Amino acid sequence: MDSIKPKTVDGVQYARMIQAGTANLRAHAKDINDLNVFPIPDGDTGDNMLLTIVGGAAAAGDGCESLSDTVRRIADGMLLSARGNSGVILSQFFEGIAQGFAGVETAGNDEIIKAFKCGVQYAYDAVMVPTEGTMLTVMRNATESLEGDCADDPETLLIDFLEEAKRTLEKTPDMLPVLKKAGVVDSGGAGLICIIEGMLKGLRCEEIEEVPDSAPAASAQPNEPDINLFTEDSVLEFGYCTELLLRLQRAKTDLEAFDISVITDFLQSVGDSVAAVKNGTVVKLHVHTMTPSRVLEFCQQYGEFLKLKIENMSLQHNNTDLPAEKEDDEPLPRRSIGTVAVCSGSGIKELFEGIGADVIVDGGQSMNPSTEDIMAALKKVNADTVFLFPNNSNIILSARQAAAMFTGSDVRVIESRTVGDGYAALSMMDTYSNDADSIEAALNEAMSGVITAEVSKSVRDTAETHCGDYIGFVGKDILASSPDRLETACKTVDSLDVSESEVLLVIFGADADQDSANALGAYYTTKYPGKEAYIINGKQEIYDYILIFE
Repeated sequence: MDSIKPKTVDGVQYARMIQAGTANLRAHAKDINDLNVFPIPDGDTGDNMLLTIVGGAAAAGDGCESLSDTVRRIADGMLLSARGNSGVILSQFFEGIAQGFAGVETAGNDEIIKAFKCGVQYAYDAVMVPTEGTMLTVMRNATESLEGDCADDPETLLIDFLEEAKRTLEKTPDMLPVLKKAGVVDSGGAGLICIIEGMLKGLRCEEIEEVPDSAPAASAQPNEPDINLFTEDSVLEFGYCTELLLRLQRAKTDLEAFDISVITDFLQSVGDSVAAVKNGTVVKLHVHTMTPSRVLEFCQQYGEFLKLKIENMSLQHNNTDLPAEKEDDEPLPRRSIGTVAVCSGSGIKELFEGIGADVIVDGGQSMNPSTEDIMAALKKVNADTVFLFPNNSNIILSARQAAAMFTGSDVRVIESRTVGDGYAALSMMDTYSNDADSIEAALNEAMSGVITAEVSKSVRDTAETHCGDYIGFVGKDILASSPDRLETACKTVDSLDVSESEVLLVIFGADADQDSANALGAYYTTKYPGKEAYIINGKQEIYDYILIFE
């Protein structure tokens, strides 16, 4: 006789479902990465989605409180861990689900459908111009199919969701020509299906085989400090690094009217290196203080702690195996205007620092920073207005999400889609007016005339190139292809109308060399007499050349 299926989902079940969804995505992350529509080694959708949901799974706990509280905690973890467009959309889907489950102890099918619909709305709202044929379409069609669904238990409802999601995924190549051209289905949609399949297994209490994490580690766990470095005769010199997550409580404060400055003002009076972010009803804070007890006592006026970490920084300073926070991690002196740029490659980082970037976030193609990484940079730059340059189309959503969540500054995301966009804007930045609106308009105007082309090696056969050949491209348009790197770069220059440009920046990568870059610059100046070429060793991965025409 078949066992009776539960009619509702509670916090314990939901936490188990998220953890199982994470495990299932981990098992298939490489397959998701390989669904790459462009033939260069930048397939990271699986890694981005995995690192995002890992943040939620890590925050899940055992789910012993209400469903509402469990879902809220998981969504908060995903929002902070989100990276890449796919990760941000995923985090917003689960943020919407958390909103839909607000105040719910347990959920039946009606509540689940409502929450999924809310999740779809949040996901769509995260994208300024939603593209159909992507993960958005998969989650929307699958959710809409549940309207009027005859399922009378959550397990059957998830099965029905999955069936429509898979049908929609198979149709994505017909919706997006770029998918059909590459012969793949949408990678984000495939990743979502992996997660829901795992959640279904979690609901059924089925085991999922654990596999090594295919994604890069989100963060390394520190070694335990040597407690013998702080003895009976030691003097507390550096204080305590104090971090906590505080859940604001309705019984203690007015949740809607609560102002995070109440906490930040107090923290500044008892310590330094202050950072505090409010997301929904959760406050995450960091402070260096000699009296952590005062921090705990003050914060508990407004809520209860979800997580606490207090570390004696004297141990960190004295332990060579456990370095303290670097001085570079401390906030800069407060200023009116600051800049943050995302880039990778030590040479490119030096270039951006040289043209005025106050803080660099390490990241780029195939190594997208998380929302939390970007927020840390915003905190470090410590300015009234911060201009944020993502320099990669796959980082723009994370930048927007970080800007929306950060409370310490007026953050303006300058939507630089390439290193060339960011370079053109930042190198022309004039802050004399001190007017954020006019500066922002000028930065966007500066990007309008730049052309950025890139050269990289193809990782598979396509209609335009063979695996192992070099391709030159602007955006997703392949302009040239050849087995020879320099020849491909020269053909790329030939294919572009750069008559209005005066200067070419040749940024050569880790796999290229100075001599070939010099030859490329000479080719350009010979072809266009009177124009100039500058050669920079960017030391970046993936792109052998980044060509910036200004």
